[in-house]
Amino acid sequence: PHPLRIHANYLSDSEGHDLRMLLEGVRMAREIFAQTPFAAVRGREIYPGADARDSAALTEFIRRKAETIYHPVGTCRMGQDDAAVVDAALRVRGIEALRVVDASVIPELPSGNTNAPTLMLAERAADLLRGRPPRF
Repeated sequence: PHPLRIHANYLSDSEGHDLRMLLEGVRMAREIFAQTPFAAVRGREIYPGADARDSAALTEFIRRKAETIYHPVGTCRMGQDDAAVVDAALRVRGIEALRVVDASVIPELPSGNTNAPTLMLAERAADLLRGRPPRF
């Protein structure tokens, strides 16, 4: 009877890396589409709108509109720092006999589809569970 609510904490990394990358992307897209070859097809900017020029306005737009739809990764990220959920052996920190073996452990989104890295994780997990040494 209760709606599912998931708060993904988008743009909440402590260093502000995600927001900086999105700001850079908006600025770069504007720069590219301002070039002469696009003049015949450009039209007016709808989002975030020509008035959104400074970092504060662009940040507000990004926070309001940014979302993800495909291939989420990093929600249970692997790493050595305190924020990492699993270690290099895919074991959940602080919980005995539990491993996570899916795209959620990938620390950063790869430049391609997540299928191949997820399959590699599954192969690695199978080796770990069987006690086999790494095959690299």
